[in-house]
Amino acid sequence: MSDNRISASLSQADRDGVMKAIATIREKLPFLVDLTTEERRSLPKMGDKSRAFVSKALEVATQNQEFLPRSFDLEEMRRDVEMFEALYPLLLSLNQLQELMDDTYVAVGSEAYAAALLVYNYAKASGKGAGLDAVVDEMGRRFARKSRSVQPQTL
Repeated sequence: MSDNRISASLSQADRDGVMKAIATIREKLPFLVDLTTEERRSLPKMGDKSRAFVSKALEVATQNQEFLPRSFDLEEMRRDVEMFEALYPLLLSLNQLQELMDDTYVAVGSEAYAAALLVYNYAKASGKGAGLDAVVDEMGRRFARKSRSVQPQTL
C-alpha cells in the first residue's frame, strides 16, 4: 500500500454535524425544486453567455415598461434575476465541495479495495492450514466469472 493519500477518520459527532449543516442549508433554501428529466430538458437554460442578455433585458424592461403588456410581472422577473445571481456563488461552492467529496470517496474506496486485495492475496498464499480456507474461498467468489450458458438456437 504505497500510495495512501488519505489517512483520516470521521467521528460520528463530526458526521452528525455535517448532516446537521446540510439540513440547515436545506432549511435556508426552502424554495428548491426537483425537476424531472423532461422538465430540465424543456426549460430554456441561462448560462454565462445569457447572463448579460438577461441583465440587459431587465434594464430595458425597467426603463421602458410602457411597451410591456400589463400582465408582464416586472418585479417577478427582477426577483428571478436576483435569485439567480444570489444562488450562483452558492452553486459554485457546492459544486466544488461535491467534486472534493466525490474524489475523496473514490480515493478512499480505492485504498480500501487495494488493501483488501492485498489481504486476500496474502491469505491465499500464506493462509493454508490456518483455518482461512473457507473465508478465502468466500472472498474468491468476488472474482468468479459467471459462465455464459449457450442458448440453443432455434430454426
